[in-house]
Amino acid sequence: MTTTAAAGRAERFRELHRPGAPLIMPNAWDAGAARVLVAVGCQAVGTTSAGFAGTLGRLDQSVTREETIGHAAALAAAVDVPVSADLENGFGTEPAEDAATVRAAVDAGLAGCSIEDFTGGRQGSIHELGLATDRIAAAVEAAAGRVVLTARAENHLHGRDD
Repeated sequence: MTTTAAAGRAERFRELHRPGAPLIMPNAWDAGAARVLVAVGCQAVGTTSAGFAGTLGRLDQSVTREETIGHAAALAAAVDVPVSADLENGFGTEPAEDAATVRAAVDAGLAGCSIEDFTGGRQGSIHELGLATDRIAAAVEAAAGRVVLTARAENHLHGRDD
């Protein structure tokens, strides 16, 4: 995908985020599913970390950054709508790792991506607020407006009511 095409999809994805007009964005586990979702009228497609891991016979949180970005890029190449990638916890704990992950998403031509504050540990731990904030700030800087970035707060999914 050309840089111009990727930028156009990112802009289209931004336009789909309008007050009063919710964006319905189902997740596809492979390119075939992405094509079916577009064929039935979906205006954007998300990736699913658990779904992709399942296609590899693995559990969620067990796929590498490179595998995830490659998979998301393949979905983006298979459809003509914006694709947003579930980038789990950014594939690291440090802000620089999150920034590298977002830059890889930009380079892959994705329209959007999300990074969560879940540590990936089996105990359901969430990053401390200061670190979580620093991680997202680094991701925002790396995105530089070239992708729509979603900062996911996973506390309720992991039993924390704060």
